[in-house]
Amino acid sequence: MSNEQNKVITVSPLAGKPAPREMLVDLTRLEREYYERRPELTVINQWVSFGTSGHRGSSLYGTFNEAHILAIAQAICDYRRSQKINGPLYMGKDTHALSAPAQRTALEVLAANSVETFIQPDDGVTPTPVISRAIIVHNRGLKTGLADGIVITPSHNPPEDGGFKYNPTNGGPADTDVTRWVQDRANELLRANNKRREACAVRYSSQGGDHASGGFHSALRQ
Repeated sequence: MSNEQNKVITVSPLAGKPAPREMLVDLTRLEREYYERRPELTVINQWVSFGTSGHRGSSLYGTFNEAHILAIAQAICDYRRSQKINGPLYMGKDTHALSAPAQRTALEVLAANSVETFIQPDDGVTPTPVISRAIIVHNRGLKTGLADGIVITPSHNPPEDGGFKYNPTNGGPADTDVTRWVQDRANELLRANNKRREACAVRYSSQGGDHASGGFHSALRQ
């Protein structure tokens, strides 16, 4: 018998059962902490820290709060300018509780920087590969007006976590040279209390291709 056949599969005793009450996350507190809690900048693990193409953390521990997203989104806008990326940005989010607040924050920053942003209509969620495909399809054959993207997800992390990832013009996860640039710039802004960030209302266009609804439909039919 092979080693593969000898493997014992361990099944969690919670499999197929409702989660115990002590495991449930207080979503109201999670969102409140996202907006109200400020990271302690004397604590290094509360700085922006990019892992696999993005920053992950929880608002409960001061590692994924509005201040982080303001700084990261502005850093991405600054990176786009430094690389002369002036096409649309495709943004998707998952169902983690912190993804929707993070998307709202990021949209304010992108709008303040005049970045045309496409999101799923009706506050919908978007699989990560859809963002990659939208970028690749848009950029096919182009040398200017290239698109990039943001994916708001902590992937397999627990329900109380949030994640914020950047996909450059090649459609895939950002390489370390890009993430280091964005991370360093975001922490610079974080230390400066995000003073460069200018909040503004998200604009809606009649075609849904500005900052709000319907964006992916036109992108994916090309």
